[in-house]
Amino acid sequence: MPAERVARTRLLLIEDDPMLGPLVQQVLTEAYDVTLVADGAEGLNVALADEFEVMVIDRGLPSIDGLAIVDALRRKLMTTPILLLTALGTTQDKVAGLDTGANDYLVKPFEFDELLARLRSIRRVFTGEGRTLLVGGWEYYPDSRTIYSPYEGRVLLTAKENELLKLLAEAPQRTFSRQQILRTVFSPADTAGTVDTYVHYLRRKTDPDIVLTVRGKGYRLGQP
Repeated sequence: MPAERVARTRLLLIEDDPMLGPLVQQVLTEAYDVTLVADGAEGLNVALADEFEVMVIDRGLPSIDGLAIVDALRRKLMTTPILLLTALGTTQDKVAGLDTGANDYLVKPFEFDELLARLRSIRRVFTGEGRTLLVGGWEYYPDSRTIYSPYEGRVLLTAKENELLKLLAEAPQRTFSRQQILRTVFSPADTAGTVDTYVHYLRRKTDPDIVLTVRGKGYRLGQP
């Protein structure tokens, strides 16, 4: 997929562990544009000086700990969603992190799939993108005409691309004929070729397998 079609979500990772930090960065880079900082004071300065759409902050950091960073950012009225990482897993520790202003709290050791899922969750709440439809490994938000690649980030759909994908995603087991798609998504004056054109647009913008061609019948949702 050409890079210009996808604006990758910028993520600030503040983690001082020399082994864990680069490993988490490597995993997150599959879905985010990651900036890794290994010091608390430096991380706070970077967070205040630049723009990020989500942050992952370790609680135990040199110079300034994670709770102090979160508190400082919230006092500056920064609303960026923040996930705290910590080895401290008691209820009191979790409450302290959330009360300081973190959006979620993940205890070490953790599975990377859970980390990615929690990041998606806090971003959904923050962006208010509405209900989610899963399309294979992609997360689709029809209300905001947005679909998230598991590897390359956010993709914005045009109104007609969105209507087409929404029709298929809401009935994933059903095959729609071109005429059915024309009546539902397009104008009756359009031709069947219009359906084929927008299927091509949708595949090119997202993934070739997002829409399956059912020979002699039409189209149905795929599993990219």
